[in-house]
Amino acid sequence: MTTVDDLVREVIGAGARTVVIDGRSGAGKSTLADDFGRRWPAATVVRLDDIYPGWDGLAWAVAHLRTELLEPRAAGRPGRWRRWDWTTGTAADWHRVGPDQRLVVEGVGTLAAADRELTDLGIWLDCPDALRKQRALSRDGDTYRPHWDRWAAQEDALIAWHDPRSAADYIGTETPGGWTFTRAGGRTPAALA
Repeated sequence: MTTVDDLVREVIGAGARTVVIDGRSGAGKSTLADDFGRRWPAATVVRLDDIYPGWDGLAWAVAHLRTELLEPRAAGRPGRWRRWDWTTGTAADWHRVGPDQRLVVEGVGTLAAADRELTDLGIWLDCPDALRKQRALSRDGDTYRPHWDRWAAQEDALIAWHDPRSAADYIGTETPGGWTFTRAGGRTPAALA
């Protein structure tokens, strides 16, 4: 089985710049992104949770990710993303990411088919539904509870339209000993170098 360290060595060896981590709510994307970012020197972690414009914003955030962050970087220009202020329910400050900066983007929708060509490595996380829900509600509690079904419906629609799991290079699962990854149908960063 492949480990996080193996994946980091792979992206460093290939000179990769952009890694995306996708999966349903509560699958462990934030935890893996933090771990990956710590091991990949000078990497910036961007979370789609900071971009979604409210509880109905999944599709918008996927388009924003592509047009504002991934496409400019793929063209050698700085990318940017706009933070959503969940407290005020309004768009907030812009954040810039240089074209050569190492970037990990995590969140539901990062492996949308249209965005896949703009990234170097794509990871999909599998996790049983009951565990995902328990994790998400433990993490966000009463803030998330009334929106769980509404958000899950958006995830279902996105998955039906884009089939992000099939675009992944690796499928990850969390075990008591840490993350393990199985090669999937996507590409390897070495193939892009």
